[in-house]
Amino acid sequence: QVQLVESGGGLVQAGDSLSLSCAASGRTFSGYAVGWFRQAPGREREPVAAISWTGSTTYYRSSVKGRFTITRDSAKNAVNLQMNNMKPEDTAVYYCAAKRFLASDLDNLGRYDNWGQGTQVTVSS
Repeated sequence: QVQLVESGGGLVQAGDSLSLSCAASGRTFSGYAVGWFRQAPGREREPVAAISWTGSTTYYRSSVKGRFTITRDSAKNAVNLQMNNMKPEDTAVYYCAAKRFLASDLDNLGRYDNWGQGTQVTVSS
């Protein structure tokens, strides 16, 4: 079991950038795949980006490819999501999730068993 805490959310203008961080406690992130998911009001929770437990493979949903980047920061025991050129449709609560030794199907939210509380991201036009 690992405890996850998201931070970095806020209000930005369309075209701006924002960086989110998912920090782990209780255990090291080593050995865990980490994914970012988001949920807007009235919508289903959807995958945004994820990185395998080895860090060798990543997943990005089509609408964020070229704009968002997921990275590991081992020194801080964290995973970050750099979001550039943000759009109003990116507005949502963003959650991070972890699954030990997950190497494939990184976009499948049903495979993750550790979830953070979420951080609000709002993009105005």
